[in-house]
Order: sequence, then C-alpha cells, then structure tokens
Amino acid sequence: MGEGFGNGVGRRVRRVSRRRFLYGAGAALGGLALSSCSGAPLGGSGRIVHFWNLFGGGDGARLTDMQSNFVDSNPGIELESTTLTWGAPYYTKLSMSTVGGRPPEVAVMHQTRLGAYAPAGLLEALDPDMLAEYDIGPDKFLPEVLESAKFEGEIFTVPLDTHPQVMFYNTDIAKKAGLLDPNGELKPIEGPDAVIEAFKKAKEVTKEQGVSFAPADAAVPWRIFYTLYGQLGGEVLSPDAKEVILDQEKAETAVEYMVELTVGEELTSANQDYPAAVAQFQSGNAGFHWNGEWEVTTFEDAGMPFSIVPFPNIFGNRVQADRHTFVIPKGVAKDRRRMDAALTFVSSMMKNSFIWAQGGHIPAYRPILESQRYKDLTPQSNYAGVADNVVLDPNAWFSGSGSDMETQAAIPLQQAMAGGIKPKEAVDTMRASMQELVDTPSPL
Repeated sequence: MGEGFGNGVGRRVRRVSRRRFLYGAGAALGGLALSSCSGAPLGGSGRIVHFWNLFGGGDGARLTDMQSNFVDSNPGIELESTTLTWGAPYYTKLSMSTVGGRPPEVAVMHQTRLGAYAPAGLLEALDPDMLAEYDIGPDKFLPEVLESAKFEGEIFTVPLDTHPQVMFYNTDIAKKAGLLDPNGELKPIEGPDAVIEAFKKAKEVTKEQGVSFAPADAAVPWRIFYTLYGQLGGEVLSPDAKEVILDQEKAETAVEYMVELTVGEELTSANQDYPAAVAQFQSGNAGFHWNGEWEVTTFEDAGMPFSIVPFPNIFGNRVQADRHTFVIPKGVAKDRRRMDAALTFVSSMMKNSFIWAQGGHIPAYRPILESQRYKDLTPQSNYAGVADNVVLDPNAWFSGSGSDMETQAAIPLQQAMAGGIKPKEAVDTMRASMQELVDTPSPL
C-alpha cells in the first residue's frame, strides 16, 4: 500500500535529501521533529525544492526512483523530500505551514482535497501557458482529468494519476469456476444478478469467500457505496456543497446490494478488515477481490495467478476513484526562482511517471498514458480506460480521501453490512452526519 490506504495509520516520517541521493543512502529517518519538516521561509532565494509527500511502501520506493532521476538530471537544484503520515495529520500540517509562511515548494495532495484548500487561498493558481513552458500544459491531460484540477475555472493541481477501485480475480479459481473465455480472460460480468452469480461460482471452488473486500475498514465501505451509488447516478452534495442532496432510493439500493454480499449471500465476511481481505485473496480463499489498484504489487510479489479488470458494471459503468496531484502552496510564486525550481521538479516527476504506473496507478500524463510501453504493461493497463469516467468525492472542506465524510459514513455502512441496522437507517444516519458537516464552518 502506498499511502496507507485501508487503516491509514502507522506511517513513519521520512526525509530524503539530495546529498542522500548522491551518496546512495536514501533511507528513511524516523522521529523527525515538526519544526524540521517546515519548508523554506517565503522570500528565500535558494535553488532547492522542499517536497512533501505521503507515500510509503511500494509507492514510496517508486517515488524515490523518480526523485533520483530528477536529481541526476538537474544538478543545479537541491531536493529535500519528506514523507509524512498520510491522512488528517498530513493535511493539517500542510495548511499550518502555508498559513505560517513556511510551506514546501511542492506537495502531494489528493484531488478530492481541492475543495478545502483552493477556496481557503492556500494554493497557487497555475497559469496554463506557464505550465506549457514546462511540458505539463493542458494538452498533456485528458479533458476530464484536467477539469478535476480546476476550482472556479482556474488550475490548482497537476494530476499525477487516477487510482480507481478495480476487481482483481484469481485466474486459476476463475477457470475452475467456468468464468474464463477461450482466451483465458474473464467473461463479461454485468448486472447485479450476474455479479453475485459469478461470486457464488467462485465460492463453490474456494469453499470460503466468493469475493473479499473490507467492510470493517474505515474507508472501504464508502468507496464501495460511492461506486454503486455513482453507478445509479446519485449525487451527495449540491455543487456549492451547501446542501445534502443524497437520493434516498438510490442510496438504499446501493446499501442493500452491499448487505446482500455480506449477510445476504454470505459471499464475504462482514467483520473483515483491510489486511484480512487482502490475505483472503492472496491465499486463494476468495476468487475475487475489490480494492484499489495499488495492491497490484502485493499480489505480484506473492507470485499468485491473478489479473485485473475494471470494477464491474452492476448498476452502471462508473467507479469511485481519487487522484494524486502535485500542488504549489500559496506564497511560493512570489519568488520566481522558487517557482521555476518547483515546476521543473513537477515536470520531471510527470515525465518519469511510467515508474509510478508500475504500481497500478493510471498515469495522468498523456505522453505516458498513450505510450506503447504503458499499453504493454499488464495487468496495470487493463483498466486504464476508466480514467475519464470516475466519480470523485464532491468538492467540500470535509470530503475527500481520509476525510470526516468518508469515515463517518463508514459506521452505518458497516452496521448495515453486519445486519445490525436496515439499509434505510444506514442512509438516514449518513444523511444526518453529512448535514452536520455541511452546517459546520470550514476550519481553514
């Protein structure tokens, strides 16, 4: 897991400097004090890029390789990269440093956090012509991807990837279950009944689970719900995020389907957490696995027989996703040298994003996305076509990956999937928690 998807805890702080690249160390440091994580004071003129990110595990290793390429190609710019615990602590620290006038030159941000940071004036707006000078102009991104980078018509982020929910499947189990075509590929599975029928066939082979996912996780219930609800065409908030517009009937339909997979047909365990869900698939106790594509390296490293397809069309073709992006905190643009160094770094990272794609994320940079070497990268490219048809969390200060909206919604969804409450009560509870968030002033 790259950034702690799943439980989102226990990440250590890492700081990597250019000198460490030069001398081959590049190791993580623990226990870094908050003060030493600060970026350069605004107005500083050094050619150095302080870069904050939230990537550990395999993503962290790939990021290090991309940073090394930047350092090798740009001897005139120092790089100081710091890895922080992802989630609320990361975003709190980023906002505090910006308000305090000591932000990093570049930071990673989930696209779905834009609704909090852009209206608060914490990010630099990025001029399209300026971006083009660094080969990261608007034409280098799919229109839908570029549109998500905007707030009120201005570009604030440079998207690195799209990371959707996907469906992993064990090819050996699928073959025994009669779910593969003559070419060894998964036969098309569409519609609510067909998906459950396929999971039943897989369970007949495994004698354990048809599909594994993590109902007991703090984030996964929302991702599955928002996928199904999004397939039904549901919206959560009004465009200005001032009104909850959760559609009762569509929301209940989505929750009912989640309940059917757990206590209904008993195709997965309602009490299963994130590590257990991954382990069940990895050990061959589940024929299918619903998760983010970032687990591809976990299963590759395990040497198990598997492939990946887009999340199934149950009620429609859309799927929940988020995007990792690069942002430049407010204040950096006051110093042209700092801004130049920052954009030079971002440009280098985008041009090296084939390395990133190997971890499962769909590259946002079209020269990589449309390259033959990415198309040849399987199973990672099997689901690349969903990049421009995903549902992102609405723009609001309380939404996005690891946000209050996701974690609060997970509780009634977990209760429903465990059979403790009816789908209607789960939806009513979600609506109430969303309304409370809407009524709460933004802290930024």
